[in-house]
Amino acid sequence: MHSVARIEAVEVRRLTLPLVAPFHTSRGVEHERRLAVVRVVTSEEEGWGECAALGEPTYTSEYADGAADLLAEHLAPRLVGTLTRAGDVTGALAAVRGHPMAKAALEMAVLDAELRATGRSLADELGAVVDRVPSGIALGLDATLDDVATAVDAGYRRVKLKIAPGHDLDIVRAVRERWPELPLQVDANGAYSLADAEHLAALDELGLLLIEQPLPDDDLDGHAELARRVRTPISLDESITSAAAAGDAIERGACAVVTIKPGRVGGYLEAVHVHDVCRAAGVPVWCGGMLESGLARAANIALAALPGFTIPGDLSPSSRWFADDLTAPIELDDGYLRVPSGPGIGVRPRPDALARYTTSLVTVR
Repeated sequence: MHSVARIEAVEVRRLTLPLVAPFHTSRGVEHERRLAVVRVVTSEEEGWGECAALGEPTYTSEYADGAADLLAEHLAPRLVGTLTRAGDVTGALAAVRGHPMAKAALEMAVLDAELRATGRSLADELGAVVDRVPSGIALGLDATLDDVATAVDAGYRRVKLKIAPGHDLDIVRAVRERWPELPLQVDANGAYSLADAEHLAALDELGLLLIEQPLPDDDLDGHAELARRVRTPISLDESITSAAAAGDAIERGACAVVTIKPGRVGGYLEAVHVHDVCRAAGVPVWCGGMLESGLARAANIALAALPGFTIPGDLSPSSRWFADDLTAPIELDDGYLRVPSGPGIGVRPRPDALARYTTSLVTVR
């Protein structure tokens, strides 16, 4: 049983990290990653959390600067001065509607502090069964065969290609012809409609691991119908907002695989519940990525060490996006990433990196 510690202060930081490769969004190309990061100081320890929200509200309604404001003005004040376990955070913040990524950052920080106080690792707490996990890389719509070759040469154990109408079969077929045995999957980010079912069925001949989120996130019936028309397993990402949502999607036949992003479901504890629901139903899961710094990247690796994560996720080393990470770099070892074994999430931000990349700091006491 974990002790209950009093939360004495919460620091909310905005940071900007330069990217080593441009990230394409609906509004153009970004060359930096804006982040909201929290530090929770308890009566026993400190803990760190990272908000998964991107720089602009295009993936979900949350975005990094908005999350930082919400954390400082509405979420942190509800925790400071309370006796709180990580498992209590969701209930304590329930009066604020929505904003799962911002809430997840606070839960992560409280969980980190709680586990550090007892010397227990996040991997052990969540139920990890392995000490390393296979890496995976996600390549954008602008990806070329040379980009795939670079990823293969680097040792990635799985490649994901973004697809969209007009940019799908040709590139995927070319990759498959050059690398017949490569574990390969595609991600549509909801870009298709059920009218594209016959077109998407042409992917069946290419031996893909899965098609991720082919239809809009609110179209479970459409996904269920599409699943009857294609052989390639459908994985839902944006549609999965909780363990209950995962159970509903599975029951309706809308997916054969589930993508778990801790920020999207409200935190690592709910992510474990999603994992458990899927595992009970015999549905494999894998861990999605959100251009995380080393803080959330380390926590994601711990999550991906649970037994239901049988498909390589979007788990890459720090160097995939950052020449200079917030933490000591997370590195690739023969295509795998080592599961952190130290207390809490197993990593802390480097003071010099915090000083270099912090653009604002608010402390709630």
